[in-house]
Amino acid sequence: MPPTSPLAVPPSPDTASYDTASSDAPSSGGGQPPGDRSPGTQEIAVPTEGIAVPAGASAVVDPEPDLVPPSSSRAGRNLVAAVAVGLGLGAVILVSLLVYPPAFLGVITVAILVGVVELVRALESGGARAPLAPVLVGTVAMLGLAWTRGTDGLVAAFLFTVVAVLLWRLGDGPEGYLRDATAGVLVSLYVPLLAGFAVLLLVPDDGAARVLAFIATVVGNDVGGYAAGVLFGRHPMAPSVSPKKSWEGMAGSIVACVAVATPIVTLALDGPWWGGVLFGAALAVTATVGDLGESLIKRDLGIKDMGTLLPGHGGIMDRLDSLLPSAAVAYLLLSWVAPV
Repeated sequence: MPPTSPLAVPPSPDTASYDTASSDAPSSGGGQPPGDRSPGTQEIAVPTEGIAVPAGASAVVDPEPDLVPPSSSRAGRNLVAAVAVGLGLGAVILVSLLVYPPAFLGVITVAILVGVVELVRALESGGARAPLAPVLVGTVAMLGLAWTRGTDGLVAAFLFTVVAVLLWRLGDGPEGYLRDATAGVLVSLYVPLLAGFAVLLLVPDDGAARVLAFIATVVGNDVGGYAAGVLFGRHPMAPSVSPKKSWEGMAGSIVACVAVATPIVTLALDGPWWGGVLFGAALAVTATVGDLGESLIKRDLGIKDMGTLLPGHGGIMDRLDSLLPSAAVAYLLLSWVAPV
């Protein structure tokens, strides 16, 4: 594809005005304001091959030439669609937990299976072909045994999944074996194993409250980080990984997580107030690390989103990124500060 250059041209009645946007959503950081433009002009990407650039003009290639409608937010996403999808997902989770808690096991199983497929396909764009069949079977086994056999069942199912991945890949020969087998083990650990801790949270009699504490706190991380980042974000946290994440956004995430977690831990789970503060602060860190970790994978693979299933969000994995590592930490901390 020929290189492109943003040129200022008069707006046409038949042409919509768009702004370029970064591919990273600033869940905990504020974006940079758009550059200055002359009145009555818009920036469009046009081929520069064979076009003479006048002296003094700069032909700059946009490394991320994604066009986003004006209705999109500073996150580079359609905010209306993102909020609508988020509310819909929240409603499904709440109904499954409050009406019939075991139904949450079905909801999370479907979500994790879709997430596994998305991650495997994303890794294929980088040349790694993780064996999908044994990972899918292992996913069902890990979540099912976590529900029926607890931590021992979850760990045993994970180990059997790893062995199955290594043996399954043998059938495709030695070329790329280490790369593909490693990718399969990574997917098994990153998605279903960590998701198994969310199932473990559901097992006790007060499991619905434990799961709600975990999910509500992670949602608080996203909302608090987004608001603080957009309003006050000035100092980038990891510019090479997620340019729009800021330390101010991180501070907002911690405040929001503590504010959400403390009343739930103390009132619903009879834990100490300091346990709620610790729980909220810890999940703010793990949720942010999970978000950055997935951003790092996507940048390495050269992709914008893990999928396209959820308008305004991307794929299921783009929503699970902060939840997965937080599930393990939530289980460990609640087992300590609010034991069954």
